[in-house]
Amino acid sequence: MNSRDLYLRLLTYVRPYWKILVAALVCMGLASLAEPVFPAMMKYLLDDGFSKAGGQWDWLFWPAAIMALFLVRAILGFIGDYAMHWVSNRVIAELRIVMFERMLRLPTRYYSDNLSGRLMSRVAYDVTGVAGAATSALTTLIKDSVSIVGLLAWLIWLNWQLTLITLSVVPFIAIVVRTFNRRLRKVARGQQEAMGEITQVLQESIEGQKVVKIFGGQAYEGERFSRSAHAQRRLAMRSAIAAAAQGPLVQFFAASGVAVIMAVALKQAASDQTTVGSFVSFITAMLMMLAPLKRLTDVSAPIQRGLAAAESVFSLIDEPVEADGGSVALGKAGGLVEFDRVCFAYAGAERPALDDVSFVIRPGECVALVGPSGSGKTTAANLLPRFYHLDGGEIRVDGHPLPAIRLDSLRDNIALVSQDVVLFNDTIAANIAYGSRRAAAPEEIRAAARAAHALEFIDALPDGLDTMIGENGVKLSGGQRQRLAIARAILKDASILILDEATSALDTESERHVQAALDDLMRGRSTLVIAHRLSTIERADRIVVLSGGKVAETGRHEDLLAHNGIYARLHSMQVQESLAGGA
Repeated sequence: MNSRDLYLRLLTYVRPYWKILVAALVCMGLASLAEPVFPAMMKYLLDDGFSKAGGQWDWLFWPAAIMALFLVRAILGFIGDYAMHWVSNRVIAELRIVMFERMLRLPTRYYSDNLSGRLMSRVAYDVTGVAGAATSALTTLIKDSVSIVGLLAWLIWLNWQLTLITLSVVPFIAIVVRTFNRRLRKVARGQQEAMGEITQVLQESIEGQKVVKIFGGQAYEGERFSRSAHAQRRLAMRSAIAAAAQGPLVQFFAASGVAVIMAVALKQAASDQTTVGSFVSFITAMLMMLAPLKRLTDVSAPIQRGLAAAESVFSLIDEPVEADGGSVALGKAGGLVEFDRVCFAYAGAERPALDDVSFVIRPGECVALVGPSGSGKTTAANLLPRFYHLDGGEIRVDGHPLPAIRLDSLRDNIALVSQDVVLFNDTIAANIAYGSRRAAAPEEIRAAARAAHALEFIDALPDGLDTMIGENGVKLSGGQRQRLAIARAILKDASILILDEATSALDTESERHVQAALDDLMRGRSTLVIAHRLSTIERADRIVVLSGGKVAETGRHEDLLAHNGIYARLHSMQVQESLAGGA
């Protein structure tokens, strides 16, 4: 998208506030019209004011006129600036909301391929540059353009010959501005990338602060942040050099024009072709043009930064959302899940994560997936809610292929409890009654917490269900966090349940509580269990053993042990590890 199209698209976000924008621009335009009035007053003051100030109060006229002029200009300028900042902040908020809503609907693969810090930087940092180009730069363009046009008109009226000399420097100024614009745009893109890297390092260091401390990573993280910060500093200095050099060059050409004009004006004055008042008025107007002219040339920097930021912002807004071409609404699903010759490979992977995998989960059954690390267990669980799209084969729910089912209807029927519990910095009640169940009654929330064996620790807290749990439940233990995740799944009351190694990171006491809660949760639901500890799935209706992305064995616990294959070997290893640990 070229600069013109980018800017026009950017202005569409300003369009809803066009009345306030127009009012701001009118106020700024009127304030700018005061610019040529002042040099005009100087002409009449010098030519007539001193000779005709004979009355008792005539001497007050010109001082009062100047004060009135600048008072009106100040009032109009304040109103215009306030209104423009109001529009600017509305645009920033609107863009952030649009970006965040788009991020919520992006496919999982997009998050896998993009750094979270860079995404955060787009919403937090890039969007401010966009608003600057849409409003602040527009303010400068309108206000200073009106000032220059007004002053130029006065100069032409005073002395058109001298004004032509003034205009002769414009081509040189245009060349300077165009040359620096290209450089500023390129550097601005680099600054955005550097800011994304800074945000990424910050995020990783904050989230992993325990690992950083335990493994002595402070120096390493400090070096990473220092490299990112200095990279951003170097780019900022390149931008500053370009912006700083542009203004003086423009002023040099403008000053050259002023010098020639002064020489010509002095010659005209010597031959009585101009008056002292006209000469002073002309020079005053010329000097007054320098400031808005400099601001107009400097405005290219924020515009180029804004356009570079707009590319980043709109690239996120334009990202395609999760495909949802389904038309089937499941209602309350029966819970029949069929994996039929499923194939899937991650982008850039050497081999498929799943290759011709087939198994069935009948309503109310518990099917466990086990196998060595990297065998495809979690991938299978991620395919069921359509976090990723299949490369081959078919997954069906109640006989309907996943692409035929509406995405919201499919996910309404699935609950997930994983080892990586995600909680929000909110109350316990809000974390249990999350999303579509946020309007649940307090009695329902308590019942879900009781079923998850969580009430015993919730009631011991000072504020009970209203206790704030901190970022990702940092104020709770691992077992407590896991039980809140189970309570959330119980309250959702979905027909299909996915348990992704839900007890693998817990101590024995916590595992006992969590396993009891899981037994209650699984009752009557079609459950897909991804298990690391094989002792937790011995009662599963069926165990599917994956190896290298393929189904290696299928059967019940006793049958697989008797088969003496991969499952029996894994089970034997865990038993030996357990005995060694106990000893």
